Amino acid sequence: GVFGVFVSRDLFWFYLFFEVAVLPMYILIGVWGSTRKYYAAMKLTLYLLVGSAFALIGIIALYLYAKGQLGYGTFDIMTLATVEYDEAFQKFAFFLMMIGFGFLVPMWPLHTWSPDGHVAAPTAVSMLHAGVLMKLGGYGLIRAGVFLFPLGAKYWAPLIAVLCIVNVCYGALVAMVQKDLKFVIGYSSVSHMGYVLLGIASLNFMSLDGAVAQMFAHGIMTALFFALVGNIYHKAHTREIAAFGGLAHQMPRVAAGFLIGGLASLGLPGLNNFVAEALIFLGSWEVEKVLFGWLPFRVLSILAIFGVVITAIYVLRVVQRVFFGPRNPRWDHLHDARGVEMVPIVVLVGTLILFGIFPSLLIDPINVGVAPLVAKISAAAEIGGIF
Repeated sequence: GVFGVFVSRDLFWFYLFFEVAVLPMYILIGVWGSTRKYYAAMKLTLYLLVGSAFALIGIIALYLYAKGQLGYGTFDIMTLATVEYDEAFQKFAFFLMMIGFGFLVPMWPLHTWSPDGHVAAPTAVSMLHAGVLMKLGGYGLIRAGVFLFPLGAKYWAPLIAVLCIVNVCYGALVAMVQKDLKFVIGYSSVSHMGYVLLGIASLNFMSLDGAVAQMFAHGIMTALFFALVGNIYHKAHTREIAAFGGLAHQMPRVAAGFLIGGLASLGLPGLNNFVAEALIFLGSWEVEKVLFGWLPFRVLSILAIFGVVITAIYVLRVVQRVFFGPRNPRWDHLHDARGVEMVPIVVLVGTLILFGIFPSLLIDPINVGVAPLVAKISAAAEIGGIF
């Protein structure tokens, strides 16, 4: 389903593969999950189906409008991109796409299914959920929203920008007070996906580059976190932060992996997340627009940067309490990750470092995809005055 979404050039197949990717999560969590698995599986499914309904209405409206303009019906994205949509329709259609894909991003306040789903899901499903599934929302918003309806994106960008700051700060603040390691990562994901939304809302080349790069970087980083927490839970049978202490003595490889993931999370230079977040912050700073007549866009950029400070607080808190606090003899029997357990850790850590040191390996291919999108936005700017 995920591969189908990313390669589809037809909105019908795009939506079909979107549903194929989402619905199996109910089974994966409901059958093989743990904490409140039935509640989490049902909540995830209902939330995402409601979002899918909004997106479907938008796709149907788009099909009917294009049919009236072209004289024939089509779902081909490149053909639909040639149709001239009036501004009122763009505002309406983009709003539907924004809500529909906003559920999956997840955009505040449509986010509550995500942390519950992370906690209930098995380790492999959590890695898939955060690493791939959530990115379908951001990709869908760009591909079926911004690309087809740039004037609609311009109209709703201020709302997205404000909500994304709530994502960043709210997610980080809630992560600070969590007692379960998976809940920390779950709310951290909400916070980090807020940066993706900020990049999309800024509507310029640099910020959109950063948004796509952030989706990739967040997927790698969060998959690493879930792999490490799953390794600990498999051996200790608990994820409570207060139960641990000094685990770096028993599990130095896991501690090193978690520390690298944490440093990536707070945007340390030399790791992949730094490149993505820097592009988003620089791109958003270029936007000089004043939102709602009183709120400078740059204020939102500053608040987003403040979110990095909050991220540093909760990440370092977890690292200190779990791995470098007073040693708890209760866990002396635990053994470190070894053999096949090290494979995903090494691959994910290596990816964070590789694209952090050589960002052009990631950014150059992204530029190829973002360039047509920016061209479409620039063409609309001549008409509607986008940022």
